[in-house]
Amino acid sequence: MKKKSLLIGLSLVILVSLLGVLSYFVFFHKEASKDNNKKDETTVVDISGYGITLNDTDTEVYKTEFNNLKANLESGNIDYNEYAKSIAKLYIIDLYTIENKKNKYDVGGLEFIYESAKENYITNVTDTLYKYVEDNTNQKRNQQLPVVESINVENIEETNYTIKATNASYKAYKIKLSWEYLTDLGYDKSAEVIVINDNNKLYVVEENIK
Repeated sequence: MKKKSLLIGLSLVILVSLLGVLSYFVFFHKEASKDNNKKDETTVVDISGYGITLNDTDTEVYKTEFNNLKANLESGNIDYNEYAKSIAKLYIIDLYTIENKKNKYDVGGLEFIYESAKENYITNVTDTLYKYVEDNTNQKRNQQLPVVESINVENIEETNYTIKATNASYKAYKIKLSWEYLTDLGYDKSAEVIVINDNNKLYVVEENIK
């Protein structure tokens, strides 16, 4: 009887110990998952009705221009010249700030592109400008990539623009811009961006490197 009691007692101790170890790993696994989820969470601010967003990985120069655009669009009296300038600047900042992109398929500037041109745009960017961008899913990338530090509008000109695929003509803006990087890695520093007005919403339809 004593041997049986001893065996039962040892079994209970082992069972309790196993439950304790299991509880420990379950608890810390949950905590680790919470921490990882927190790292992956992104705070997004959008301009209602325009599909233009700001998140916490965007740079200060992007945030500043986003806030300028938001104020203009929500003012009740939109200045379309300033709207066009903001769209062009945000497009360039997001496209050429590659350091905050997860991989080559995390294409910057996409939300400013005219809808029918997005597919070709993604293909062109991933095959050229973003072609050698290394994956940063594990946040261990050591590759040096560009960050736009400042941007200026050199000139803006009102014009008309025809989309060949549909032969539709739109009021448009030709905007010449120049920009600088935190570190000069040999990327483009100037371009002419064409922005069209389609039902009072502005979109980038063309970029010509200068």
